[in-house]
Amino acid sequence: MSVDPSAIIVGVAAALGGIVHTADLPEPAQGIATQQVQSIVDAAPALGAQIDESIAGLPRETRDPARRIVDDVAGAVQGVIAPYLPPVPPPVSPQDPLPPRDPRPEGTANPQSAGPVATEPHFTVPWSSQTTDDALMQGETDGASPRLLPSVLEYPAAASSTIGSIAVFVPWFQKAGAICDGVKAPVLAALYAAENGFRYGATAPTSPSGARGPGQFMPATWARYGKDADGDGKADILDVADSVMASGHLLCDMYGQIEQWKSQGEVVGDTLDLTIAAYNAGAGAVRLNHGMPSGAPDYENQTKPYVAKIRASEQRYASLLGVFGGGVDGIGGKIVEAAVRYLGLPYVWGGGNVNGPSAGGFDCSGLTSYAVYAATSGLALPRTSETQWNVGVEVPIADARPGDLLFGNWGPAGPGHVAIYVGNGQMVHAPTTGDVVRVAPVFDGMKARRVVS
Repeated sequence: MSVDPSAIIVGVAAALGGIVHTADLPEPAQGIATQQVQSIVDAAPALGAQIDESIAGLPRETRDPARRIVDDVAGAVQGVIAPYLPPVPPPVSPQDPLPPRDPRPEGTANPQSAGPVATEPHFTVPWSSQTTDDALMQGETDGASPRLLPSVLEYPAAASSTIGSIAVFVPWFQKAGAICDGVKAPVLAALYAAENGFRYGATAPTSPSGARGPGQFMPATWARYGKDADGDGKADILDVADSVMASGHLLCDMYGQIEQWKSQGEVVGDTLDLTIAAYNAGAGAVRLNHGMPSGAPDYENQTKPYVAKIRASEQRYASLLGVFGGGVDGIGGKIVEAAVRYLGLPYVWGGGNVNGPSAGGFDCSGLTSYAVYAATSGLALPRTSETQWNVGVEVPIADARPGDLLFGNWGPAGPGHVAIYVGNGQMVHAPTTGDVVRVAPVFDGMKARRVVS
């Protein structure tokens, strides 16, 4: 057969997917529709094989005409679905410090807008490390082979609902990060991202060895460290508060134990690195190896990459925690919270409005329009960065507060870019085609405007 029928089925599914994602459906309806499209794609190979088998079962003299009929139908289908297929994303050039100006109105559709683009690669890490079975001394791993596990920051195109769930953890990261000086909130956040991407409750996975919950605790470890941290009357291994506080106490105990071993000359190495390694492989493995667990396949393929991954993302989580947990309150804090719940959502030219993302994402002024409207329960900004500049009052950039709008990329018509200040020299914005909603340092030359008091 000259045309693969399963490819046509997938093409139809892709076209349907394009229609679904450009129809601006409510999120629940879009999720259901997307699942149905995926079911078509999953069924395509089997359906294609059925067609092939059916033709092969025909009398010899009818097989060629049957193939031509399928080819003709396939060609007709291709012609019908072609206008609805998503465009091939153009190559993404390295991002400039400030997104290029786009002279076209931001409120209209961009015929060349790119689809979701992951700007950083997946990282290969273990399933999710379990904590030590006897809390401190045994050095067991769950023996799982490595798999791809995107974290919130390392896979920006991840679902925004998953990304937004980090906000639930933040108060407890801050609280657990104050238990001891050695293990701070950003480390806990990076560790929980590596463990399971901030899933909790029924969505928290169970590892092959039985480690459970957001912190991936083994039963014996949970029996020792699991406490009712949020006062709901039970110590729940699937609960955010109970799990994070248990992790904080366990890590601090390990940190203190490793410091003691170092003072006695039993182990060498960075104490925090060794503490994170102990969370993965057990403190006993650290002591047995007189430092970083090495040599065994589990240590080389799981523990060492796990430690490196967490330490490498620690500063990024420090910035992110500043967004969520910097003590910001009032309308400004609500504006920030509304925006950061969409971290990782693709930039879509002309995307977004007061009701949320559209066509699968936001552009810069679509994000600010949504965040301000959601935080104020009704303040609708003009749709473009140039017109949003005329709302509120300008304030010195040094006096900017979380929730203020930041404008940059200036041209004859005014600012070509708008973002939301989150504090500590950081902003949240939708940068440019091929990128995603992200937290970034404030650009040089930006001006601040307070649109709400």
